[in-house]
Amino acid sequence: MSGNSIRDTFFEECEELLEALVEGLSSMEQDPEDMDVVNAVFRAVHSIKGGAGAFALDRLVSFAHTFETVMDKVRSQELKVNAELMHLFHRSGDQLADLVEAARDEREPNAESEAAILKELDGYLGEADKDDSFSFDALTLDFDAAPADLGGAGDDGDEEGSLRRFHIRFKPSPALYANGHEPLLLFDALAELGELRVLADLSALPEFDAFDPNDAVLSWTLQLETPEPETVLHEIFEFVESLCELDIREDDGAAEPALTDPDPDLPGLAPPPPPLGLDSPSSALEPADARGDPQRGEARGPRPTLRVDLERVDRLINTVGELIINQAMISQRIEELELPAVAHLTNELEAYKLLARDIQEGVMAIRAQPVKPLFQRMSRIVREAAEATGKKARLVTIGDSTEVDKTVIERLADPLTHMVRNAVDHGLEKSDIRATAGKEAIGTIRLSASHRSGSVFIEIGDDGAGLNRARILEKAIEKGLVLPEAELSESEIDNLLFLPGFSTASEVSNLSGRGVGMDVVKNAVSALGGRVSIASTPGAGTTFTIVLPLTLAVMDGFVISVADQTMVIPIASIIETIRPSQRDLHAVGTKGVVILVRGAYVPVVDVAFNLGLSPARKEAGDGVLLLVSTESQGLTALRVEAIHDQRQVVIKSLESNYAAIPGVSAATILGDGKIALILDPEEVVKLQPAAPYFPAVTPPRNWSFAMLDADEGQTETQFEFITFSAGNQSFCLEIMQIREIRRWTPVTKLPHTPDDVLGVMNLRGAVIPIFDLSARFGLGETADNERNVVIVAAAGGTTIGLLVESVSEILSVAKSSIQETPDMKSDAARQAILGVISVGESMVRVVNLDAVPDQEGGAAA
Repeated sequence: MSGNSIRDTFFEECEELLEALVEGLSSMEQDPEDMDVVNAVFRAVHSIKGGAGAFALDRLVSFAHTFETVMDKVRSQELKVNAELMHLFHRSGDQLADLVEAARDEREPNAESEAAILKELDGYLGEADKDDSFSFDALTLDFDAAPADLGGAGDDGDEEGSLRRFHIRFKPSPALYANGHEPLLLFDALAELGELRVLADLSALPEFDAFDPNDAVLSWTLQLETPEPETVLHEIFEFVESLCELDIREDDGAAEPALTDPDPDLPGLAPPPPPLGLDSPSSALEPADARGDPQRGEARGPRPTLRVDLERVDRLINTVGELIINQAMISQRIEELELPAVAHLTNELEAYKLLARDIQEGVMAIRAQPVKPLFQRMSRIVREAAEATGKKARLVTIGDSTEVDKTVIERLADPLTHMVRNAVDHGLEKSDIRATAGKEAIGTIRLSASHRSGSVFIEIGDDGAGLNRARILEKAIEKGLVLPEAELSESEIDNLLFLPGFSTASEVSNLSGRGVGMDVVKNAVSALGGRVSIASTPGAGTTFTIVLPLTLAVMDGFVISVADQTMVIPIASIIETIRPSQRDLHAVGTKGVVILVRGAYVPVVDVAFNLGLSPARKEAGDGVLLLVSTESQGLTALRVEAIHDQRQVVIKSLESNYAAIPGVSAATILGDGKIALILDPEEVVKLQPAAPYFPAVTPPRNWSFAMLDADEGQTETQFEFITFSAGNQSFCLEIMQIREIRRWTPVTKLPHTPDDVLGVMNLRGAVIPIFDLSARFGLGETADNERNVVIVAAAGGTTIGLLVESVSEILSVAKSSIQETPDMKSDAARQAILGVISVGESMVRVVNLDAVPDQEGGAAA
């Protein structure tokens, strides 16, 4: 293993140790007298110090040493834990995390905060503790096979100070041996500290027929006389302490008798046991249920784990996704063959389907991680925000064992941090105001996570004053976001918080007032396929709820028809399906329709009309209704034409190559290789047929031969282009930009897109948008022709397809032959053309591929 790999492993282990440290400090806050928790916190700090010393991270070692010295005084009950000391320990843990991060990134940490915390820690240390120098010396392990002398290393102990006698009980678990540890080496290290005596306990040794070589039945009682403190003994057992039962106690002079040597020739070792027979004492002493039990000892010690590079897991997940698509394709092909019913073929196909699902669920479980580490990070955010605002706050977490996809956890850290800070800054009142309102002086921030209806619900709540809706509306009117005469509901006022740049802070502070508002949070959550909602009660507090998909890779859905187009809707969002009858349907006004469902009137939404795929609403009685529950409108019935199938689908992003589409969360590939859009019921309900949706336009660029970056000294460098026709005009692209050229096949149309965006198609598992180049330049739509082709090309880090009439030839020209784009009235057209080339009496236009997805079409070329 390389040095860098060992170093990376150290920092990975530091993350786990820091998580244990935060958890331990939280437990200490609840019960400071629990010595097991105190010891766990001490070991976490000590382990970080030991590893940092091996890499000469002196600054980290020095801080950790001071931290653990104060913690050791708590262990020895020289210090009593109070609120002030507990607060210092939390801050020390935060600083230790900062030092680990700085060491990992090879940058300088914040010296000012480090010095301030060290000064406070030093205040709890006596002069002797401060003068106690600390150094880290690498140890050379000698793996000589010769028997170790366990009793002769402590002869000079009396010269260094008074001897202490320790009694040690040590019982390894099977995991200790499985991890390659050897008790003899531990005893060697103890013998280096002083005079050691060892007594082996063979009472649990089973009969020969019941003996399991993988079990751990031996235990030892050890007695050590040494001038060293107990801390040094724990250091020796540091890497096996979680893999064994260990009890170390210092003799107060009369606690336990000294071990006697059974044999003077073998100091410190127990005599061999008598032969095991029917009358063997060890058989008589052994518990009846201990002999011959194959399950004994299996549950002891931590479960073995394996570190795997996340990139390998992602590749495996992608492969499983392709397996699911392949399974769907095989099923569809067999159905198309219309074979006679063959039981064994059907059974084998169903077994294949179940196997693919089992593999998918197993692989996704690898990526699933509990939200606990993310929630633990928020405890620091709450402390720092409370200090910055002069408030008192505590964090309460619920459901932190809830598992979420690792990508969700990583991308949720920033928005969650922003929301927790907001909860402290805007949600909680100051202590005196809370006391006046009859509340506890310390405010509570509540973080909870749970699984509901196939989604992950994360709630961020506070017990503060609730939203000041009058103030929010006043600010919105002041900023021109809302008309003064507008009448908004409470929900609409709450959602004003998500508008870009909105802030109710009257002055700029470290936490708020800079216009970086909740819109950042909403965008981040939306990018994960989720949504945010608000619930607030005046005087009682506010709760923000984030709803996210369980996984970003695979989902179960209904395959449905909408405007003669195949789509998928998540099955977790559907409560039931309804075949409507006319007597249950009722008109509301001129356009609205509701359906009576078990005594309640539920609005009916025409999915095709809301997506802009149908010019008029269809009769609600035609088709099928899907009853869904939405955050914004409650129960809603979605009208679709038909339900074809229920299947597992692989989620493919639309944003990687095009943009987010209103009402559509993603896409998937069906068994026939075609693309199906995955609907977002929450957004579909909100939609109204509107103008086409355009991706964000990038700022204007001065292209002027930007793509032709040849050496200025080589003026006659040749460039190769592929020429093609679109709208009876000639265009070309540099050949290096083109991925492939393929025949035109029907595509899946996208809702709310310009006319020149034909839809999306499947390119070997990737979803790419297809543009009609003729329509893009305002030359009319490309006529349906068997010669039509799609040019697949790379554009600004994405992949797009261009529908053209035909491909002509490869053109090789010198740089000097490429002329500047002529002046045109349309800036859009100038941006879309890099230059022109004269070929005989014709003009060939060099297409600026990066500008194609940005323009809104209709530009004259």
